[in-house]
Order: sequence, then C-alpha cells, then structure tokens
Amino acid sequence: MATQTLVAGAIPLTNSGVIRHFALVIGQFFTMSPAPHENRTDLQLVAALNQGDAAAFDVLYFRHRDWVMRLAMRFTGHHEDALDVLQETFGYFVRKFPGFELTAALTTFLYPAVRNLALAARRKRLRSVTENQDTLSLIPEPPSSDSANRDELTQTLAGLSDAHREILLMRFVDEMTQPEIAVALDVPLGTVKSRLHHALLVIRQSPEILGRLADD
Repeated sequence: MATQTLVAGAIPLTNSGVIRHFALVIGQFFTMSPAPHENRTDLQLVAALNQGDAAAFDVLYFRHRDWVMRLAMRFTGHHEDALDVLQETFGYFVRKFPGFELTAALTTFLYPAVRNLALAARRKRLRSVTENQDTLSLIPEPPSSDSANRDELTQTLAGLSDAHREILLMRFVDEMTQPEIAVALDVPLGTVKSRLHHALLVIRQSPEILGRLADD
C-alpha cells in the first residue's frame, strides 16, 4: 500500500489531527490575529491541505472567516449564534480532509453549509416559530447603520419574496456569479436568472437601494 508523503510542517492526515489544528486556528479569531500573507489560490491551498500542509488551512480560514461571519449574521441576526456557525462551518469543512476536491469557488461550497447551520441556530433560538413556517422566512433583514436608509432598504426588500431577496443578496452583497448561486442553492441556472430579473425590476424603482446593496 502506497504511503502519503507529507510536506514540511505537515499535520497528520487524519480527522483528529486536522481537527486539533483547526481548533487552534479558530482560537486565533478571538485574538484578532492577522490573516497570513499567501499568494496561492484556494484550489492550490486545498491541494496543499490534502497533503497535510497546516499553513494552508490557516490561510483558507483567515481568508474566508469574515465572509462566513457576515453571512451567518445575516441569517441568524445574533452575534453569538453567528460565531457558533463560523466554528461549525469550518469544522464541517475541515472534516472533508484529506480527500476533499474543490470543484467550485470555496464560497460556493461553504454557502449552503453556513445557510443551513445558521437557519438551524435561528430556529433553535426562535422556539415560538411555527413548525410549518418556511425556513427562508427566518432570514432577517440586513442591518444598516442609517435608520432612514435602513427603513427604505427594509421596505424595498420586503416587497420581494424570500427566495428573490436571498438571490439578490447573494448576487450583490456576496458578489457571487449566477452560476455560483445556482450551485450553492442547488437550483437551475434559469431559476436564478428569473428570480434575479424579478428582484431587479423591483429594485430599479429605487436605484439608490441597488447602490447600497453593492456597497455593503
């Protein structure tokens, strides 16, 4: 049986070894450690992590933690729940190693994990929610520091269905392409295009809102 050659500074290619390193890196989030400088792409880092390169996970985590945290906050509306989702998301990710194959953008892979974990956390917190309520309706409106603009943004987004609002935010806040959205939500590309088109028809009635979405 062939043996796996590890790179310098490698971690054991076992779930327990990877997860132990993951726990150490996650702890750095709370000390606000800066992201390590790294020029390798996510695809190259995933390949390195499959070889046991501990530094590759560090870079992936610090590169994407803020995006995961923002997304978790959008779904949960609660800072502590979002932190839990952050940890659970990267825990889910790290357990894919060794042997993980990245076939899309990493954010595309992570999005459904963040979404599902965050909605589960929100359901747990909001125990008064009826059992037959659609999970998308649990998504809180995005926060805004300016109350007047926030009211206008909330009213505009409230004019959209939950599904249309989610795709709009994915496109303009998360900056995901339409094919990436289709993969993340596991829906046909035509569905994404149709929902986005409908959402934009509503948003065009208030162009400044589209600008705010792009700036968030």
